[in-house]
Amino acid sequence: VQLQASGGGSVQAGGSLRLSCAASGTILSITYMGWYRQAPGNSRELVADIISGGSTNYADSVKGRFTTSRDIAKNTVYLQMTSLKPEDTAIYFCNVRGKTLQFGDFNFWGQGTQVTVSS
Repeated sequence: VQLQASGGGSVQAGGSLRLSCAASGTILSITYMGWYRQAPGNSRELVADIISGGSTNYADSVKGRFTTSRDIAKNTVYLQMTSLKPEDTAIYFCNVRGKTLQFGDFNFWGQGTQVTVSS
């Protein structure tokens, strides 16, 4: 299984960005898709996730501003970020968990994409 994340960049405060993360390989099912972020000097933290049933969960700091969604047919998860703040600046990682035909359960991280918000 490979994860390809994209969509990071630099924006001014109040701007928007959309991240995407596509999983490829012999995937039987995906049970979890999440977005995490890590700012310099901080530990990695959950931003938002979506489980197999479609339920979503958000960090308090992004509620009302970020929206996660998925395209099941494309094994892709998205993170729409609006009203961005300088404190949203971090490297964003996607995390995907599920089952493959060949190896059973998997839990993979994307390569990380930089989001920089200037004031």
